[in-house]
Amino acid sequence: MGKNYLSGKLITQSGIINGSVSFENGIIGAVSEGSAENGFYIAPGFIDIHVHGGGGHDFMDGTEEAFLGAAKLHSSHGTATLLPTTLTCPDEELFHSFSVLRNVKNDDTYGDMFYGMHLEGPYFSPAQAGAQDPKYLKSPNKEHYEAILKEADGLITRWSVAPELEGATELGDTLASLGICASMGHSDALYETVLEATKHGYTHLTHFYSGMSSLTRKRGYRYPGMIESGYMIDELTVEVICDGKHLPHSMLNYVFRAKGADKCALVTDAMRGAGMTEGKTILGSLTNGQECYIEDGVAKMPGGEAFAGSVATTDRLVRNAIIAGASLENAVKMMTATPAKLTGMTDRGEIAVGKRADFTVFDDEINIIAVISGGKIIYER
Repeated sequence: MGKNYLSGKLITQSGIINGSVSFENGIIGAVSEGSAENGFYIAPGFIDIHVHGGGGHDFMDGTEEAFLGAAKLHSSHGTATLLPTTLTCPDEELFHSFSVLRNVKNDDTYGDMFYGMHLEGPYFSPAQAGAQDPKYLKSPNKEHYEAILKEADGLITRWSVAPELEGATELGDTLASLGICASMGHSDALYETVLEATKHGYTHLTHFYSGMSSLTRKRGYRYPGMIESGYMIDELTVEVICDGKHLPHSMLNYVFRAKGADKCALVTDAMRGAGMTEGKTILGSLTNGQECYIEDGVAKMPGGEAFAGSVATTDRLVRNAIIAGASLENAVKMMTATPAKLTGMTDRGEIAVGKRADFTVFDDEINIIAVISGGKIIYER
């Protein structure tokens, strides 16, 4: 692998080709078809738009060590870009995470991995709180979310909200005007509410099937929920936790066929337990988080009746997508071009001249060989 040159099986928007790609100053300068110097696949850098931590760290820990430690773990599994994702928490904890993100963006090794923040909450339905701490839930209040936006000062890339809450419509309009991906999640909304939300900036569904309403029956009548809305409203994009636990492979296959690779992104939703051994762990910050445990390749809440997030990595997502019936090209698209497009990352997500030099190199078993982010090698086996 040359310093500014890669050769192998390039996974491009038009298919897999033997060839090479060269880059300089973090930007792709040329893509050439020809002989491959090795049998490795060269994909666009994997993009994780929903990740809470890994390697024993959570972004809510609020330290540079936690941010960089989680980034290091996920880079070794193929991730070139990630959106640090928050949990519903006290405002001071959220505001502090913005400061940490600003600092780690300057890190010489992993700084280019950090794109922006994904706020998961605090505007969620108590009925669909899931692993979110219910004591911090609230409805959108203009004064409150404007204070958050001001403190973030451009760092927020996406925000997950329950659209049925009072004030959510106005928040959606605000987010759309700022170019922030407005996503719906942890919600009990029915179809009519979801449809109305799409007219007010909401374009995406957070961890499809998890923490959202389904078909409800009242006095004999059936009312489609958010899950059904994801299929019924064509323009909505979705994301799936493709760990093989949150959704079985048969259901993943159904989502892929129904929505298509252009409207479905793969996400880890990984918590600090990603890359760690089974046993007790904490979801969220070390100070305000909730105890849970890792078992059978997934994090579970005490009692085992609900999941507490995944311990997946992006290489595992791509591998599972293929097991579930996606082609290699579509599995990679759902891990690169699609998440980039739905969150407004116009500079990455595909191998093309002028795009950022982000690459994930792997073998036939999706074992990671190397990862390049912004033209820098951040992992090499």
